Amino acid sequence: MEPFIRLTGVAAPIEGRNIDTDQILPARFLKADRAQGYGRYFFHDARFDGEGHEKPDFVLNREPFRRATIVVTDDNFGCGSSREGAVYALHDFGVRSVIAPSFGDIFYNNCLKNGVVPVRLDRPVVTGLLDRLQGEANPEITVDLEALEVTLPDGVRHAFPLDPFWRECLMKGVDEIQLTLGYLDQIEAFERDYRRDMSWLGAQPQSAH
Repeated sequence: MEPFIRLTGVAAPIEGRNIDTDQILPARFLKADRAQGYGRYFFHDARFDGEGHEKPDFVLNREPFRRATIVVTDDNFGCGSSREGAVYALHDFGVRSVIAPSFGDIFYNNCLKNGVVPVRLDRPVVTGLLDRLQGEANPEITVDLEALEVTLPDGVRHAFPLDPFWRECLMKGVDEIQLTLGYLDQIEAFERDYRRDMSWLGAQPQSAH
């Protein structure tokens, strides 16, 4: 994964509560080859009509939002099934952060494991941001993972929470296994010291005569 430290990018407002993973990635595309990229399937049925033509009214088909690297949306984003492919589609489209009042739990965790930063902000903040982005001349937002802050187009900053373990993973661009392997030298040193200091643990009991 690419490390995530600080991102400033176009933020696309996607209206609607309870947007589920089947809307983000329709199930019929789950067997597609990930190596070819899932970005073309991101919100496929909202972006394209039955003949494959773009729907001009959908936000991701309009400038500047078709270049979005951040998505702002509403409550319970990513609910429904546990499909990790929904996050693949998000990531492969180019989105590295999603801002919402709340997320589906499994989707939230899948974001963390795939280099996408899920940002929880209070609902009144997000609701106002959704309205503002539609008419914003420069709809850019900054997500700063080091400071755990979001800077909105008007310069106002909001702190957001993130588990320290996953923050470290995201900033280093690794998953939980890779992060653990990064401490392999320290783990092996601990094991050597432990065996030396606790050598009596491995002693064989003497048989009674």
